[in-house]
Amino acid sequence: MSTRTEVPRQSQASPAIAGGADYLDTRVGASKMVKEFARKIFPDHWSFLLGEIALFSFVVLILSGIFLTMFFVPSMTEVHYPEDALPVTMQGLEMSEAFASTVWMSHHVPGGLLMRQIHHWAALMFVGAMTVHMMRVFFTGAFRKPRELNWLVGFTLLILGLAAGFTGYSLPDDVLSGNGLRIADGVLRAIPIIGSYGSYMLFGGEFPGTDIIPRLFTAHILLVPALILALIALHLFLVVWHKHTQFPGPGRTDRNVVGYPLFPVYMAKAGGFFFIVFGVLSLMGALMSINNVWVYGPYDPSIVGAGAQPDWYMLFLEGALRLMPGQTEYVIAGYTLSLNVLVPGVVVPGLLFGILALFPFIESFATKDTGEHHVLDRPRNAPVRTASGVAILSVFFVLVAAGSNDIIATHFDLSLNAITWAFRVLIFVLPVISFLVTKRICLGLQRKDREVALHGHETGRVVRFASGEYIEVHRELDDYERWVLVSHEPRRPLEIDAEEDSSGVRRTGYRKDRLRQRISRFFYEDRVEPVTPAELAASHSHGDHDQVESDPARETLEAR
Repeated sequence: MSTRTEVPRQSQASPAIAGGADYLDTRVGASKMVKEFARKIFPDHWSFLLGEIALFSFVVLILSGIFLTMFFVPSMTEVHYPEDALPVTMQGLEMSEAFASTVWMSHHVPGGLLMRQIHHWAALMFVGAMTVHMMRVFFTGAFRKPRELNWLVGFTLLILGLAAGFTGYSLPDDVLSGNGLRIADGVLRAIPIIGSYGSYMLFGGEFPGTDIIPRLFTAHILLVPALILALIALHLFLVVWHKHTQFPGPGRTDRNVVGYPLFPVYMAKAGGFFFIVFGVLSLMGALMSINNVWVYGPYDPSIVGAGAQPDWYMLFLEGALRLMPGQTEYVIAGYTLSLNVLVPGVVVPGLLFGILALFPFIESFATKDTGEHHVLDRPRNAPVRTASGVAILSVFFVLVAAGSNDIIATHFDLSLNAITWAFRVLIFVLPVISFLVTKRICLGLQRKDREVALHGHETGRVVRFASGEYIEVHRELDDYERWVLVSHEPRRPLEIDAEEDSSGVRRTGYRKDRLRQRISRFFYEDRVEPVTPAELAASHSHGDHDQVESDPARETLEAR
């Protein structure tokens, strides 16, 4: 009796796969690239997923945006909405083709409303995840050498994310987005000399013109996404090139990375996490209504709805405009200088974002640190950096709240003027208080870490020796806890050479060194020195009180 062996189907396809792989390998060295990339080690920590959420949200934005582009008409030509189309409130109304196509897509294109809402929620998630990701990078010092360039790349991505959100938010040409464009036009016109010319060029004439929606559409689907894709590629390349940062722990140094390889561990994790993000955004798009433009109606310059607000990431700009007093407008030599718009619309955002972008270089200038850093800081161990970040965030929080001052007034039955003046005071007072309180908290936590590192954890158990001495039992730290508490480097103010040399000649570069010293003192004059190896060894050499388990007096006490 003869037997027959079946050849598996996958083996029949293997020559084609092998041939394709060999073709790529001989032309572009694919095997070497795949091997090198797949063996890259990445540390494992939940906060590293924040960047992945931003990346996957952008992928969802691209996919849903492709769908929406097929049905949206980027035209400001006036049309009448069909008499027999939904919703009933829009029937017969005059509107732009952009608004009409948005409403039609939402009610008559299968899946149109779902895709619109997924797209909108993904945009909010994209900017939010980038913001929180940058906060993690800032507070842990991940922007230090050699990652200053990558910090600027990430910062530019955040600005481009805001630009993408604003251009997309303005496309439907409804009352809410039209008012946002009107504010943007006012801010642009407030710029001295060039503002009016810039507005005329952008809108193709007097606001609103007939060209702004097609131009925003081009920027939204082509220019801004192309720049974002290019910078994402550069950002990921720099992450791989510099190797990933890691949190402090045993065996983790600036010369290694402790974690798992990209393939297959992180590829599997990333693939599953993408579908989690996609699923959450799909549920939000299906169950949570957002930006129902037919409720607002087509744009009409004479209509401003009560409680009108932009998306959350532009709300700080709205709040700044609401807080600025209106009397700060002057006419100089026939030209109007609108400080009431220029300061909150240009100066305040420029200062806040400028400080964020330049902070790594300011800190590097203060420390004169030229070494590479791949192990992250605990925020408490960099009190001035942490306090500065909290102070900057407090400004944004005040501005966001100020952008909702009318809603706060109506919901809590408070005076709008009183709320506005309270925010005007807080915008100056809260950052100072936040800085001082956060700095004190960080220094207090550092002192607590020193105590725990030297003496261990308090257990709350008090025992008495035969001699009558009472002591509290401390639990020793494990290796991981001790490493985290004592591994950070000491940071001290810089010392500089004297102003004049031995011959009485003023030293070249003294003024620059003096400025660096002042900034360094601001950063590190108030500090808590980390535990030294000598202190740690000394604490263990006379730690009899901590090791009471082996003490005969304690055993006698427990026997009683």
